[in-house]
Amino acid sequence: MLKNLFRKKTRKTFLGEAMIPEGRRVYAIGDVHGRKDLLQILLKKIAEDDTARGGQSEIIFLGDLIDRGPDSCGVVDMAMQLQSERGNVRFLMGNHEEVFLACMKGSDRATRFFTRIGGKETILSYEISMKEYMELDNEALTARLPEIIPQSHVDFVRNFEDQIVIGDYAFVHAGIRPDVPLAEQKPKDLHWIREDFLSAGQLHEKMIIYGHTINEEVVEADNRIGIDTGAYYTENLTAIALEGRDRWYLDTRDT
Repeated sequence: MLKNLFRKKTRKTFLGEAMIPEGRRVYAIGDVHGRKDLLQILLKKIAEDDTARGGQSEIIFLGDLIDRGPDSCGVVDMAMQLQSERGNVRFLMGNHEEVFLACMKGSDRATRFFTRIGGKETILSYEISMKEYMELDNEALTARLPEIIPQSHVDFVRNFEDQIVIGDYAFVHAGIRPDVPLAEQKPKDLHWIREDFLSAGQLHEKMIIYGHTINEEVVEADNRIGIDTGAYYTENLTAIALEGRDRWYLDTRDT
């Protein structure tokens, strides 16, 4: 049964064998993008896998919980409940959360950009009809957002982290600026960087676990592991699991 729940891959890294500290197990989840249905499935697989291995794990979300998919509101509700009930759940700030927060500060410019990159679907997952949405101009929509999006959701997202370091791994949303120490990385790069990070061949302080850039399969390179498999349109939401020197993957592909 467990063979159907995960596919295990092992290989040495540039660190020799990157390692999570003894006694800890970490699951990191890629970009959910409003797919509450897939998140429910993946969390069930994580729970089953975790129970089989003795429980007591940590979960990290790599950012971009919202936008593009049909139920960002439901994803945020589920994430808040998971953190409250389970504990040991942490969230990274993605570029989509960054733009969302700018909208909630009353920026018309941010709202215009937000709706272009998938924010329309996020807005419509709250208490607003398509008819009302279509009748609002950009300025009116910006003014309406605080009325339909709960402050608790805004406060929750505002507390997302920029990076998380555990053992030989650093977890970020988009990547890091090559040759810049992790402690000196700018949030803009951690949330948005792409090509400069992906094309970098040099070794980093840590093995970087990231989302943001979509690939059909998990990408393992000498200095990075990418787990954004485009859940919002591929139906495949992926998580990496790390314990000691082992790593393996769980996803929703076979569901």
